[in-house]
Amino acid sequence: MNFRFNKYIPAACAMLMMGGLSSCNDWLQEETPGTTTLPDYFVTGQNAIMVANAAYTPLAWEYNNTYFSEWFIGDIASDDALKGGQNLADGSDAYDIDNFKVNTNNGILLDYYRAKFQGIARCNLALQEIPKVDFDEVLTEDRSKCLMGEVYFMRAFYYFQLVRVFGGVPLVDEVIDSSDNWQQPRATADEVYAHIIKDLKQAEGLLWNKSKYPAEDLGRATRGAALAMLCKVYLYMKDYPAAYEWGKKFVDEQYGKEYTLCPVFTDNFTLAGENGPESVFEIQRMEDPTSDYGEGNGFTRGSFTTILTRPRMSALGGNTGWGFDHPTRDLYAEFEEGDTRREAAIGVPDEASQKEVEVMYLNSPYYNNKSSYSEGGTFPALAHASRSPFNYSLIRTSDVLLLYAEAALESGHTADAKWALAQVRDRARNNADPAVSGALPAFPGYRGYTDNTESLRDAIRHERRVELAMEGHRWFDLVRWGIAAQVMDRDNGSYGKNEDEIVRKEMAPFVAGKHELFPIPSEELNLNPMTQNPGY
Repeated sequence: MNFRFNKYIPAACAMLMMGGLSSCNDWLQEETPGTTTLPDYFVTGQNAIMVANAAYTPLAWEYNNTYFSEWFIGDIASDDALKGGQNLADGSDAYDIDNFKVNTNNGILLDYYRAKFQGIARCNLALQEIPKVDFDEVLTEDRSKCLMGEVYFMRAFYYFQLVRVFGGVPLVDEVIDSSDNWQQPRATADEVYAHIIKDLKQAEGLLWNKSKYPAEDLGRATRGAALAMLCKVYLYMKDYPAAYEWGKKFVDEQYGKEYTLCPVFTDNFTLAGENGPESVFEIQRMEDPTSDYGEGNGFTRGSFTTILTRPRMSALGGNTGWGFDHPTRDLYAEFEEGDTRREAAIGVPDEASQKEVEVMYLNSPYYNNKSSYSEGGTFPALAHASRSPFNYSLIRTSDVLLLYAEAALESGHTADAKWALAQVRDRARNNADPAVSGALPAFPGYRGYTDNTESLRDAIRHERRVELAMEGHRWFDLVRWGIAAQVMDRDNGSYGKNEDEIVRKEMAPFVAGKHELFPIPSEELNLNPMTQNPGY
């Protein structure tokens, strides 16, 4: 079975997976002729695999009523990127996220919220039904356990995506098949994190290592991905000893065996490098020539991100993009001279292209080179403009190493923190441009960092920014470190006060205690009354 090419499910099963969006009315006494019931559907091992596959699918959704890729939050809300687009009016919901002007009817947040709960509903159905399916030549006992692990992982991942954007959300861990159960109470963020940890620990005990999967199944959740997420989630909870424990498990049991750093950094961002040795978890894409732009969630197996983030340069001809997710000048300046990760992350149009009005956005000419599907400086044509085959990386090994470095530092294991930082830093040095500065210096010899805890913390944070630039991590890092206001405030933040005046005048003041979270969408509050986040 080819995982990437079998993400769709029969219509009858799709109806069942609507979870909270479908109901069983009490007045309906008899089954409609031709209706497929759960016992009718879950009779073969292949169908158990298909329902697990379906649990992954909402992760790939990027369009419903608007475009809602997570980088609209992770990059654009941060100091790494501006909204971009054709002009200020292009993508008003993204403009509001960029400038701390979000209100409760933001379309990006509504579609994002609903996609994650669609994923959770699918996970709940899979967790309920897979254990009931008899083993056969397709579904062995070992495979069934692994499928359960995959679905536990995916449910945890969806809740993780929700809690770091909205804080506490309703906790739903069973199939909702009655309108009587549509409304669910809002859990606290702590309760959501505890649920995530529980699911990840379940997953870790059931999942296979990456090497056990056949090639056609690469991209599924693995035990390494569960270990990485346990380290990451505990960091968000500020439980540094637990984060260190799980990060060390990844390093001791997975690093150098199941996962390694690619010797060449840019190999992570090519079509040929998808699901490569550094990939821990990424969204799977495929070329899809279907020529339309919108039928809502699930209508394409390709990615909108490529067309959204490619530059608007006329020099690209038919391969031009829409110019969203503009890297900032501040991010460009964060890189050391000679660090080739800058060119990998940030595309710089030539001088002629920079004179085109639509290439520039608030004095920034840059574009996101990691997601624009540039192969050796060229932009391959797409089978359809809205359907890129380019995967999107969610967890790379370097990300996990830097999470481990942070956990080690904050739990008193300084030597381990330095070792993990050096793994990432050594690759950057090996890839550095010797014509500019020779080898990049090691800690503690760069950017004024000295050999103490505070300086090592700054070095790790710097390395996360440049290593993972334009991969959707930065905003969430700023928030969990508790420095979002310190960095982003228009008048006093290290980014805000130094940004170009043309950018600053679009920004609203950052309100600490409010802007670290986004509002629960008003349409969801109308359907399921809950307490709104402070300040909205």
